[in-house]
Amino acid sequence: MAGVIRRLDETVVNRIAAGEVIQRPANAIKEMLENCLDAKSSNIQVTVKEGGLKLIQIQDNGTGIRKEDMDIVCERFTTSKLQTFEDLSAISTYGFRGEALASISHVAHVTITTKTAESKCAYRASYSDGKPKGLPKPCAGNQGTQINVEDLFYNVSTRRKALKSPSEEYARIVEVVSRYAIHNSGKSFAVKKQGETMADVRTLPNASILDNIRVVFGNAVSRELIEVGCEDQKLAFTLKGYISNANYSVKKCILILFINHRLVESSALKKAIETVYAAYLPKNTHPFLYLSLEIAPHNIDVNVHPTKHEVHFLHEDCIIESVQKHVESKLLGANSSRTYFTQTLLPGLSVSGSSEAKASSSATGDASERVYAHQMVRTDHRTQKLDAFLQPKDQLAPAPDLAGPGSREAVTQPQSPTVDGEELGDAEMLEALVHPEAARPGQGEPPDLNTSVDLPRKRPRAGQEEDQEGLTAAATPRRRAIKLSSVKELREEITDSVHKGLLSMLQNHSFVGCVNPQWSLIQHQTKLYLLNTTKLSQELFYQILIYDFGNFGVLRLSEAASLYDLAMLALDSVESGWSEEDGPKEGLAKYIVDFLMKKSDMLEDYFSMEVDQEGNLTGLPLLLDNYRPVMEGLPMFILRLATEVNWDDEKECFRDFSRECSQFYSIRKQYVLEADPGEPQQDAELNSWRWKVEHLIFKAFRNLFSPPKHFSEDGSVLQIANLPDLYKVFERC
Repeated sequence: MAGVIRRLDETVVNRIAAGEVIQRPANAIKEMLENCLDAKSSNIQVTVKEGGLKLIQIQDNGTGIRKEDMDIVCERFTTSKLQTFEDLSAISTYGFRGEALASISHVAHVTITTKTAESKCAYRASYSDGKPKGLPKPCAGNQGTQINVEDLFYNVSTRRKALKSPSEEYARIVEVVSRYAIHNSGKSFAVKKQGETMADVRTLPNASILDNIRVVFGNAVSRELIEVGCEDQKLAFTLKGYISNANYSVKKCILILFINHRLVESSALKKAIETVYAAYLPKNTHPFLYLSLEIAPHNIDVNVHPTKHEVHFLHEDCIIESVQKHVESKLLGANSSRTYFTQTLLPGLSVSGSSEAKASSSATGDASERVYAHQMVRTDHRTQKLDAFLQPKDQLAPAPDLAGPGSREAVTQPQSPTVDGEELGDAEMLEALVHPEAARPGQGEPPDLNTSVDLPRKRPRAGQEEDQEGLTAAATPRRRAIKLSSVKELREEITDSVHKGLLSMLQNHSFVGCVNPQWSLIQHQTKLYLLNTTKLSQELFYQILIYDFGNFGVLRLSEAASLYDLAMLALDSVESGWSEEDGPKEGLAKYIVDFLMKKSDMLEDYFSMEVDQEGNLTGLPLLLDNYRPVMEGLPMFILRLATEVNWDDEKECFRDFSRECSQFYSIRKQYVLEADPGEPQQDAELNSWRWKVEHLIFKAFRNLFSPPKHFSEDGSVLQIANLPDLYKVFERC
């Protein structure tokens, strides 16, 4: 038997239609936002309770609704934007069907409060199923419209149950409001939960599109955006927007697309643009895009979807291809620089340092175990380089008669390691210059191809006697054992903070090269690391000062340096931070000289820093064999000794002095003379710092250095490449 066709009840028809237009709270807010914008609002505030299911309140300062129109405002197909079907071909407003408020009123309780500029008061009316519950009542109110939507889907239980959690629905609402806020710069938007004082999204009326993107998505996005814009008169479209450059990527593509100021989706356009970015971004990452397309109204059909989130337009393939080419040209033009983020932790480098990579030699492992190419270590940290024997000229100690007056260079004359502590006489000194190996056996002579490199010296680690006989870092014998409790405590602090993984890495590294005076590259097993030479060398010299305390040799200055002149030089520099409020420079310099002269006995006894009776600096501690600090940093060192060292507490004094001294001795970029790019580096002075870093500093890292744990977290040691990961990249290529 054939079924009977009946006309559906109007209430059923309206609820079915409402279910197509209003699928979730975010759809309702989108429809009402568009009505606010059509009413020329400049300030729109959205308040939500329980994800929009309990309450949606949207308030604007637009033109408002006339009292005469309030009776039919919630009826279907009532609109002020369209009169004939032909008007649809040139529609320029968001709404045109008159279904938004009608659909909402069929599935929720709606209350509208509105006031026009001409009316003396506002009017309020409540609606149900598209009809007003009573006549509009006068009330107080500001110009514009406020719509309250309560108990959404109260009469459609299946739809209400199918919705996500309130928090997820609220996230969708924030997303919709945020996208309209970005596109409508010059208008203020705010969205918040009911009862909250702070809005989750708030844009300012005078903000630009870029400012709004920064508010919604943060600085990480906004600083990596490229402005795009093009116009094609043949295809009758204009493109404006912002796209992320090759430095930014996210796990999910963010495409904010407005066509004729409507928030829409276009899978074809999204796919075309992502194809362009595939050549620039890492695998499984995507770009951020905000695009605004304006197409001639007669070429676009906006009436193809109940929620209007899709549109059709003429020449769609050509327009998409044109947009794709423009985006690609912008990316090519912005590809001159790339940003790569490094890891400050050391993946694969355990604290215990027990994990080892598979060596290429079968002697180090099981001969039957197969070593794959991506696991093979192709270098040996024990291999020496030939240039280790070719010491730069300025590293050698010049003869006394060659050191001219006013020379800033120091003569490397370590204090003679005799029992009585006396220095060599003049005749003995001349003999030492002719036959240095006879005067100072095993110390100071430049190695040649016929002599072996000096034996490695290990610093006493935990469990060994600190006062055992041996050489200092400058290869001079220890003259005495230090029993001071403060020094022992400082040594224990160094021992307790050792990072065993970093220790193993530095003891078994292969030096790759210097990037600049601040950064150097090393290889350890199958990984490449970038090391902050400045920070590591400063910590190295600090540890040398603590471990070799009271046993230093002396670096004799070729000409005594006046402490007063050094202090004045330091005070004249911007780095000192001197101001007129600090008093005259001459008085400060005199105070520094007097202060250091009072401490001269202690400085000479503990640190081999010599100051004569006239207030001249004559000697500095010899911390590392063949190493001399850059003398341009000496004035600030003298100034900081008087201002930055706590001389009242023994332990703090030793620590502060060692920190300041280690900073002076460290490799610092501002005091290193480098050759200009492209110029031949033939001057020994321009290259000497590289030799120092590789053959003195990094050699000392192997035997004398106990790296602290914080170096693995503060960016001092960065892993920048890993052989297995590189193989994966090449396999993809």
